[in-house]
Amino acid sequence: MQSNITRQKALELLQKYNQESFHLLHALTVEGVMKWYANELGFHDEIEYWGIVGLLHDIDFELYPREHCKKAAELLREASVDEAMISSICSHGYGICVDIEPKHQMEKILFATDELTGLIGAAARMRPSKSVLDMEVSSLKKKYKDKKFAAGCSREVINKGAAMLSWELNTLFEKTILAMRSCESAVEQEIKEMSK
Repeated sequence: MQSNITRQKALELLQKYNQESFHLLHALTVEGVMKWYANELGFHDEIEYWGIVGLLHDIDFELYPREHCKKAAELLREASVDEAMISSICSHGYGICVDIEPKHQMEKILFATDELTGLIGAAARMRPSKSVLDMEVSSLKKKYKDKKFAAGCSREVINKGAAMLSWELNTLFEKTILAMRSCESAVEQEIKEMSK
């Protein structure tokens, strides 16, 4: 898989439709998580592609939350993003707002980790360190079981994502914590640069 959009152009496109630091943080985090997974799972030649899919996955959510994944396709086509990438990006809304089923391993990872990164991020903010660097699976599982905690992060989607990958939840949790550890400082630095 080769992207027809550079990372810089993708970032500019993201910022065209997203101003809130929360949405930018989420996009950059999912980008970093996707790159970690691409490397971890042996898709070394596709790391940038996986990252850009992660970076742009919620491009429409801040301005068009009710048209999520539908408006994204329109915005991405206007920017001449290729159809394969558009389909991959929109597939994370499968069964929620679109009927594009995740087929490729990369699409399944995006589906499984999108909501989970939000849950892990919320759990990290509750920690004294405000970081995932010292987070363990056991503490994440407690937060996951508490339906009132980060209630907007769908446990059903996380479960479906793990099932799509044929992974135990613990495996998905552990890998995604490691993925978030790998990019936490870089994401924080980029957010600081954006706010200058």
